[in-house]
Amino acid sequence: MVEGIIGFSDMLSIAQTIGLVGTMILTLFFSRKQLQGLSIHDQTRVLNDLDEKVRKMAEIIIEKPTMQKVIYKLEKLSEELAFAYYILFISSHAYSMRQKNVLNDEEWTGWLHWMKNCFKYGTIGEQWEQIRSEGWLNPAFENFVNSELMGARSQ
Repeated sequence: MVEGIIGFSDMLSIAQTIGLVGTMILTLFFSRKQLQGLSIHDQTRVLNDLDEKVRKMAEIIIEKPTMQKVIYKLEKLSEELAFAYYILFISSHAYSMRQKNVLNDEEWTGWLHWMKNCFKYGTIGEQWEQIRSEGWLNPAFENFVNSELMGARSQ
């Protein structure tokens, strides 16, 4: 063989090396995507776990309104206020799931209609000012309520 000319076996060896490197790059790319998906899944699981604890707490307060004073001293205990918090915690959780792209467009539309109807036809909008001023909820959710749901009351 003449020096400087690449033979068939050398070409085959180079092609195999390129193929292996390409396969490794693709594997790294897709495993990174999968890890990102797992991270979102873990965050969602943690949020769901925390939400379940808040729901249980709200159920206790609804069953026994006197338990409200453990977390918030009120002059006058109110079952309606406890239930308003419960509805808002559920709505906040749905909002968080939408922000993390767990809820698709159709699911979110259903939740959004439900939340707007609560503010439009119920008394939760009247209690919102007190609840909002206390700072119990996520500020991004509070902004969402002010911009999207409070306007539903007047429509």
